[in-house]
Amino acid sequence: MNISADYPESERPVEAWCDPQMLHVALADGRHVSTPLWWYPRLLAATQAQRNNVELMLDGIHWPDVDEDLSIDGMLKGRKAPGAVAPRKVA
Repeated sequence: MNISADYPESERPVEAWCDPQMLHVALADGRHVSTPLWWYPRLLAATQAQRNNVELMLDGIHWPDVDEDLSIDGMLKGRKAPGAVAPRKVA
């Protein structure tokens, strides 16, 4: 198996963090990917401390405290977790 062909080095996460509304990931090639936290209900429901306990993997991110794994490929393709619902906008 050729790992570099399966997981492009350019898409390897080098940093990941959450603010109150977004998940941010810095990639090895200098890009930054940001997605709404509501896309990932487990992360949305987690405490900031749980969100800060993050493990970077070759092809994604793992949060052991909430048993959540996200792939960089899925983020780049805009895949939301099944059942993710956008918050209602307050007028």
